[in-house]
Amino acid sequence: MIDLEFIKQLKTLDLLAKKKIMSSYAGGQRSIRQGRGIEPIDHREYFPGDDLRFVDWKVYGRTEKLFVKRFEEEKSLTTHILLDSSNSMNFGSGKYSKFDYASMLGIGFAYLVTQENEKFALATYNTQLRDVLQPKRGRGHFFKAVDMLNNQKLGGTTNLDIVGERYGNIIKSRSLCIVISDFLEKPEEIRKGLFRLAKRSKNLLVIQVMDPVEKKLEWQGDIKLHDLETNEIKKMFFTPSMRKDYAVKFIAHLEKVRNACDSVGADFFTTTTDDPVFDIFFKITHLTTRGHMK
Repeated sequence: MIDLEFIKQLKTLDLLAKKKIMSSYAGGQRSIRQGRGIEPIDHREYFPGDDLRFVDWKVYGRTEKLFVKRFEEEKSLTTHILLDSSNSMNFGSGKYSKFDYASMLGIGFAYLVTQENEKFALATYNTQLRDVLQPKRGRGHFFKAVDMLNNQKLGGTTNLDIVGERYGNIIKSRSLCIVISDFLEKPEEIRKGLFRLAKRSKNLLVIQVMDPVEKKLEWQGDIKLHDLETNEIKKMFFTPSMRKDYAVKFIAHLEKVRNACDSVGADFFTTTTDDPVFDIFFKITHLTTRGHMK
């Protein structure tokens, strides 16, 4: 699913795209300053009047030039990535299942954050939190996330309300929270869950991943439906009128998810697994203000 070839392709996300995505949500929260902080981030040239306590004398010994350590304040942006790992995400009519596709999106965001030397957390969920990687930075943390998703076993149904309440307790600072799911659950649970997450994070990005077959059913005649979450199998005769009824209900559910996002100030984006993954990142780069997700 997430192999070395995909990770190499992540490097094709150009600098401009990376900056646009991260700056759209950072909103000035990342503050690099001279002074005390958690850990040094980088250096800048010494200017008269700078506090000599922050001069890096080791660098001076190598270069014979004065550089001042810069530190990241505690309020720097942390990115939290939540991926739905319920059974419904196991569906796929093409090259990728919904979970495969969602995982590539999640890892893409983790890569961008890692390139910015920021922290990210990653969690999978169904009716409860499953695997959770606490916020950290660095390439080692990034590859732990890759391994976690590659070894993830899907199962159960979904309840974002419960998950939002529990994961909200993990968010300790101003954050960008990204939720990736098919959102095939009760709209009220979605709304409550997103509200809990939005209350804890500075910005909330919601990405709905669907399979093309789910978006537009083209079946007809005798069919057998297998519910991946309940394992129920149902035989039926599928008619054109049923297809129209399904389309109406699908659009209605999509609007309820969109309205839930609007109600909590979250950006909403919907895609299908046949869309090139990297196109999604570049589309998001053009959405620099809220309310423009499509």
